[in-house]
Amino acid sequence: MKLPLLSLAVAASAFAQPVSFGVRAGMPLTDFISTVQNQFSGFYSNTRPYILGPTIEFRLPAGLGIEVDALYRRLNYSGTQGLLTDDFYGTPAVIGTAISSTSADAWEFPLLLKYRFHVPVVKPYVDAGFAWDTLAGLKQSIRQTVGAITNNSTTSTPADLSKKGTSGFVIGAGLDIHAVVMHLSPEVRYTHWGAAHFEDPAGLVKSNQSQAEFLLGITF
Repeated sequence: MKLPLLSLAVAASAFAQPVSFGVRAGMPLTDFISTVQNQFSGFYSNTRPYILGPTIEFRLPAGLGIEVDALYRRLNYSGTQGLLTDDFYGTPAVIGTAISSTSADAWEFPLLLKYRFHVPVVKPYVDAGFAWDTLAGLKQSIRQTVGAITNNSTTSTPADLSKKGTSGFVIGAGLDIHAVVMHLSPEVRYTHWGAAHFEDPAGLVKSNQSQAEFLLGITF
């Protein structure tokens, strides 16, 4: 992950073009985690609905630019699972419960090539590129109860975890609005990830590989 960012910085400095920096903030337009429920178990997504992080852009000739972001979001989901055994007749029976809570910090690093159309004041633009995403501070707390016996445990490698890191391609479109000393850049962005971060073996929880979000950039 560090190598692409370092290569970009070196290449951009060689161009010696203007640099803008600031923040991007927004909200997801799709659920980061999909959850379902069945007769004995269920998961529920509690992911916070915000995205936030720094952004930097290296302006190139002919309306082109190269943008790098570091976008943060907080993930959280919880689940209740029935602990089953077969009764005398072979029918599943619940003998206890397992209540879990999973949280993580997700960091996304898009590397985008941007093109601005030549329109005064408000410039429409499109961008495309690649993104890398990684999880940090992953923690799952589990409380299992069978009869009068309760057991509490925590882990950083839950069974739901498929991959801590993934990558994908990004496309987006927005407006670059020049407002006195700063630029406002509302944008809709779509990312398709090559792999899911989370995927429950029973199919009750899975992180979406298709992600849409609204972002507002404020740069100087």
